[in-house]
Amino acid sequence: MMASDPDFLGIMAGSASPSEAFSGVPVADLPRLTDEIYDAVTAIVGDASDAEVVFVPDDPNANDPPGVGWTIGHVVVHLTAGLEEAAALGSALARGAGITGRSRSETPWETVTTAAQVRDRLTESRRMTQAFLVTWPNHPDLTSTDTPVPRFGPLNAVARHLLGVMHAHGHLAQLRETRRQAGITAGATA
Repeated sequence: MMASDPDFLGIMAGSASPSEAFSGVPVADLPRLTDEIYDAVTAIVGDASDAEVVFVPDDPNANDPPGVGWTIGHVVVHLTAGLEEAAALGSALARGAGITGRSRSETPWETVTTAAQVRDRLTESRRMTQAFLVTWPNHPDLTSTDTPVPRFGPLNAVARHLLGVMHAHGHLAQLRETRRQAGITAGATA
């Protein structure tokens, strides 16, 4: 972690705004921060078994449906779609192009039932997200903004990209808890 790294926890807790937390992040740090979130997700789920990928955890905070947690496959396709969308929209802003809507495509989570599919989705998504950073011009437009979350205020290209990284960061504890519960269940049936 570097001094210029954003305070994702502060933003999620409401003690920092994205514009404050993201303002000191240089464009050159975006590839590293992107790789770090993919590395973190891979460290948590990279060695998951097929049974763990489809394990449905108890989640008292879940509301889709209430109390029923998301499988590892569900979380991974959701957070990778968010990373890709944020990278695509960050690229549009960096190039001075306007944003006219969402740019999201999410793999149907019900189709992700194996550990190999999770690993493939993470590898593919990392490649795609990093590729969007390659589309940034040498001198990106950092004045154009988008306001996807009104309470966050207007976000420039750097902040828009980092919104996806922050969103994925917010799912790390959920993935850890699912792995923990899946391990308990596997131990009980062994």
